[in-house]
Amino acid sequence: MGRVSSPGATVAVIGAGFAGLLAAAAAQRAGAAVVVLERDELTDDASERPGVPQGAQPHVLLHRGLMGIETLLPGLRTELLAAGGVPMDTGDLAWLSPAGWYPTGVKSYEIISLSRPLFELVVRRRVLGLNGVEVRTGARARSLTRESGRWRVACADNTTCVADTVVEASGRSSRLPHWLADLRIDAPEPSVLEARLGYATRRYRCRAPAPLEVGIVVAACPEVSTGALVLPVENNEWLVGEAGYGEHRPSRDTVEFEEYLRGLRDPVVSDFIQLLEPVDEVRIHRQTANRRQHYERVRGWPAGLLVVGDALTAFNPIYGQGITVAACQAERLGSALGHPLDQRTTRCLQRELARVADFPWAVATGEDLRYPTSDGRPSMLQRLLHRWTNRVDRLGVAGDIRCRTTLASIYHLMASPLQLFAPGIVVSV
Repeated sequence: MGRVSSPGATVAVIGAGFAGLLAAAAAQRAGAAVVVLERDELTDDASERPGVPQGAQPHVLLHRGLMGIETLLPGLRTELLAAGGVPMDTGDLAWLSPAGWYPTGVKSYEIISLSRPLFELVVRRRVLGLNGVEVRTGARARSLTRESGRWRVACADNTTCVADTVVEASGRSSRLPHWLADLRIDAPEPSVLEARLGYATRRYRCRAPAPLEVGIVVAACPEVSTGALVLPVENNEWLVGEAGYGEHRPSRDTVEFEEYLRGLRDPVVSDFIQLLEPVDEVRIHRQTANRRQHYERVRGWPAGLLVVGDALTAFNPIYGQGITVAACQAERLGSALGHPLDQRTTRCLQRELARVADFPWAVATGEDLRYPTSDGRPSMLQRLLHRWTNRVDRLGVAGDIRCRTTLASIYHLMASPLQLFAPGIVVSV
């Protein structure tokens, strides 16, 4: 637990997941005193916790996210590696796209692969060790009121936190819509897109030296609604995940888990796990709908209230965007949290936080609309864009380096999607 100093502003952050921790780091850098309110009892090990039901599933931190976190917490990459994280160049991944296997050995973007609980533990230790940051565990926020120009967060443990600014970062389970109603603030209905994706993951250990040092991706596609992911993690272990849509969502049955892998369009993952032995049971997760709140549209948005992470925009996690978007939002908070915010500044900042999610939201929903299990249908423009992207993908599989690196840069949020229409790409297509 950090020691709270006496700067110009006090910031209460609701939630000690990635979005909350990174927002706390940004506030501390701005000179604010920070109190993090977390519903769970936090441990000092890499154990899963109830507030992160997807914690056992594979998590990928896109390269843009790694850069953002390194900016907020310099040296974190080194700490992740010291904790057992596995560095890899995504150009070395064995990646089966809908168009075929990508050639390997093409230099691309680095990621650090490790389990979600360990990743969160390393970040949490770093943030809560900052001077001016305090954490209160077992403090589930139950109400939010404003008195005399300051916010009061009442918690279920009968404690109250008073702050100039509140950052809501409690994730998909956010109670903010109800709190706003109590404050007589009308918020628009959220945008929701559900493609009925389900995950199943099992952790393995290799019996002998593994024949590869990087991961395997068998991407799902609308024509074949099943896929799989293999990632090396800490302690010489591997996370093997399955993903399927609709009636193809995998179950937690251990026998069916291996049958599922044998039924994929390529047997590579099934073959690979024959070299492994399981170390735990199959874990499933099905809360994967895209959900976006439109708080940036509220004209009477109150001063000193900000929303980040999944509490603002929750993505289908198959695209690996959530942690990266949270890191980018924390960067946008910048120095703003170093002093109390007026209503105009708050509203402008909330709009900026929403804009961070614009492109990732378009990617996630645009892809999900392609699946017959989706509860929506793509527009004509989206269908044309899908055809163009599929063509670029096929060229990348065939060895066109420009097409491949462009797709990688967009996937890792390192470049604008307009790069898909750069002159060199247009000529190739």
